[in-house]
Amino acid sequence: MKLTPLAQSFVLHFGEMGSRWGINRTVGQIYALLFVSQRPLNADEIAEALDFSRSNVSMGLKELDSWRLTKLQHLPSDRREYFSAPDDVWLIFRTLADERRKREVDPTLSMLRDAILVTPTCPEDAHAQARMRQMHELIELVTTWFTDIQRLDEHTLRQLMKLGSAAQKLLELKEKFSFSSAAKPSEGA
Repeated sequence: MKLTPLAQSFVLHFGEMGSRWGINRTVGQIYALLFVSQRPLNADEIAEALDFSRSNVSMGLKELDSWRLTKLQHLPSDRREYFSAPDDVWLIFRTLADERRKREVDPTLSMLRDAILVTPTCPEDAHAQARMRQMHELIELVTTWFTDIQRLDEHTLRQLMKLGSAAQKLLELKEKFSFSSAAKPSEGA
């Protein structure tokens, strides 16, 4: 299987970016190949297209499976396993966000929860604990917000994302309206 220059450019770039996102280059390239492929690929085809060893491809596919980023299927009269990336980019985004939360955010929140329950034994610990409490509150707030965002349907999520900085203007209007409503004396008073 030979990659077109366009596909090769994407695969190479995704491999380089993968290392910045916390996955190795091989896994990034395998995922990029599956993402742009018109059909599911077996491990031998992936190894050939990327010039990787079969064992590297197997390990990469296991990593992608652990992230829930591949779909496995079998074809009639073929004993090999075929892999593809999910078709829906919004599903991919939600899956990645969910997996990153499980792997990175949840353990940090758990550690911070434990740390803020400890009784400080010295002023340094009291200061450190106060800072950890602030971090816990921020991460908890962001996590709750992101969980709410992930529950939105695709159409609503697109609309929200397109709002961009206009959302700030809506909040300013809300504040202005809330302030002016609170300043008005109630009728009959």
